[in-house]
Amino acid sequence: MTPADMAATHKAAFTQSRPWSETEFSDLLSNRFTFAVGDARCFALIQVIAGEAELLTIATHPNHQRRGLATQVMNAWHSHAINQGAERAFLDVAADNNPAIALYDACGYAPHGRRPGYYKRSAKESIDAIVMQRPLP
Repeated sequence: MTPADMAATHKAAFTQSRPWSETEFSDLLSNRFTFAVGDARCFALIQVIAGEAELLTIATHPNHQRRGLATQVMNAWHSHAINQGAERAFLDVAADNNPAIALYDACGYAPHGRRPGYYKRSAKESIDAIVMQRPLP
């Protein structure tokens, strides 16, 4: 999976907010603390630093949603993060993204905080981010 593949999947999946570019994915992947799991159908980008793992983004192409791929990718990145020494995982999710919240709940995450107005939907609309966490393993 290339940064171009990731950008194409991200663009297809993120229709309410700005998708990330190929350059952004390439730059992030050049960081030694950042890794990706999955494929062009569904992938996650993660950063592991000092015992903590953060899900930077996860995207499932709309043609492949509702098939359990996101759950598989979540499990894969958790395993990889544990192998990298992570003991806790964090993520942000838009407060109006009910499918993602349900996925994270099913993966053992619990709300930990809130970032008001974190996600821009338009020039006038912003949505809070819910910060979620879980222990690893």
